[in-house]
Amino acid sequence: MQKQSLMHPNKGARIAATVAALGVVFGDIGTSPLYTLQSVFSLEHGAIAPTPEHIYGIVSTIVWALIIIVTVKYVRFVMSADNGGEGGILALTELVYRSIKNHKPWALALGIVGASLFYGDSVITPAVSVMSAIEGVGVINPQLTHLVVPLGAAILIVLFVAQRFGTAVVARAFGPVMVAWFIILAALGVAQIVIHPAIFLALSPTYAVSFILHNPGLAFLSFGSVVLAVTGAEALYADIGHFGKAPIRHAWLALVLPSLLLNYLGQAAMLVAYPERISNPFFLMAPEWAKIPLVVVSTLATVIAAQAVITGAYSVSKQAQSLGLLPRLNIKQTSHKERGQIYIPAVNWLLFAGVMTLLLVFQSSARLATAYGLAVTGTFLMTTSLFTWYAATVRHWKKWQLVLFAVGLGSIELVLFSANAIKLLLGGWIPLTIGTVLVFTMVTWRHGLRMLFNRRNEITPGWDEFIAGLREKNVATVPGTAIYLHLNQETPPAALETNVRFNHVLHENVIVIRVITTSWPRVLRSQRVTVDTICNDPHITRLTLNYGFFETPDIAAAIPLIRKQGVRVDEKPFYYTGRLSLVPGDNTEMMTWRKKVFFFLYQNQAQPIGYFRLPPKRTIDYNSRLVL
Repeated sequence: MQKQSLMHPNKGARIAATVAALGVVFGDIGTSPLYTLQSVFSLEHGAIAPTPEHIYGIVSTIVWALIIIVTVKYVRFVMSADNGGEGGILALTELVYRSIKNHKPWALALGIVGASLFYGDSVITPAVSVMSAIEGVGVINPQLTHLVVPLGAAILIVLFVAQRFGTAVVARAFGPVMVAWFIILAALGVAQIVIHPAIFLALSPTYAVSFILHNPGLAFLSFGSVVLAVTGAEALYADIGHFGKAPIRHAWLALVLPSLLLNYLGQAAMLVAYPERISNPFFLMAPEWAKIPLVVVSTLATVIAAQAVITGAYSVSKQAQSLGLLPRLNIKQTSHKERGQIYIPAVNWLLFAGVMTLLLVFQSSARLATAYGLAVTGTFLMTTSLFTWYAATVRHWKKWQLVLFAVGLGSIELVLFSANAIKLLLGGWIPLTIGTVLVFTMVTWRHGLRMLFNRRNEITPGWDEFIAGLREKNVATVPGTAIYLHLNQETPPAALETNVRFNHVLHENVIVIRVITTSWPRVLRSQRVTVDTICNDPHITRLTLNYGFFETPDIAAAIPLIRKQGVRVDEKPFYYTGRLSLVPGDNTEMMTWRKKVFFFLYQNQAQPIGYFRLPPKRTIDYNSRLVL
């Protein structure tokens, strides 16, 4: 009896975690049946006719894309590569970056490109998901078709405005809604399969292979839309830090994958019997009495899918900022219990502007689908490349295993990427342009910071020279503790140097804090503070605060930990920060127009007082000018 009672809570916790994962992780891939087959048969004004041969071949291709790319690649292999329990392409980049001595820039480049393409996907997903659900209104009553765009815009406006309030309350309902959604998907599919049970033959890969061999041109054309069935696969990997690997794997294998397969097979079965229903096969599967409730439930599901992508964009942005790929961002914690629930205003409103622009320009999910896929398949290729590198350097796979994984998956994903590349002029340029802008931004920011540190080292005296100057000038000592924030250990902070030069005083207790972000998602409190080499001055102590890339620095909260290291800190210390006004100089390492971009990013990043959680009434901010 005791053993049984101990098992129940664990079982209940596993079920709860699985349901929670359903509500966040699978929103994107779970709503793909709304538009995937519709997109395939709307290509090029009906280039792919809904004949039984084509239907069997395409649905078989979709089935095996779900099995090979999602189940085998992500669920079986990629999800095993976690960085301290966290996933995502930037976490994988860190794993590879730490494990290699040479070619580090190449590993970082793959991560930057993959993360940048994710943003392209993040702009399109909310628009195409919500539009595909609202278009069910036109199936119910064609006279209401003109309301699709206004309704979609209204839902998206409410969704983005609500982000600032957090999603803790709504998130609790996400899991049950998605459980109901996947059950509905399966039920709709089964109802059609019963009419044409022979569709189960499409589970055999021979139908996909036959379709590709006999219709290579049409097959290649269809791949541009088939990839829509696996959009959201990256979320399985990116969200393992929130739910763990086991709940995501259990949810996928026990409910999500079977439901998706049954629904796609059901749509195919219906199209074999009623090929004229290609205009919207998903909603036309439902009986008349169920169409209105189905539109309501599908709208909820697509809102959840959009929310998952928006949340993912916040997480990727925070991680990219912590890795030094983006400037400091104004990050607001929307939950005191869940550290993963954050809100980044700049990211939110940039996404909103992009989503609304796409909605108003394309005005239908079928047109939006033409812009979809290029960013997704590009991210797939980056993840496959990085995982192969990881398997070779960390897991020490044998050569034949590496070749099988890289060539087998890489060739499939390369074909999918190529199929989407032909849609470049039809909208595929949109996510590619967004990705290119983000790559440029990250590279410029990283390069600019390196130039900034080098310039500071050139013009700023080292610690020994600074301390020698203190003794020569006989600087006065005043009571109290002064805490200076400074990233470069080689030189004293500009604020400290300025304070001494103009005020000719030094606090009796000066603490210079360097805040660094480790390659781990979180750092233990016992490892938070590291006391560095103490300067040759009894008044000055240098130390480092270590934070994980999923943590938000909080200097004031770290004071008790600093005291535990034997460092004296007054009850109410004063904090000093420095801000640089950058002026373009004759440095030719970066072109002038790129410098201006870097200057803009630098001047508009989140200010230290808010980012490091400093008390405003006890913080002094020094401003100085630097020619770069």
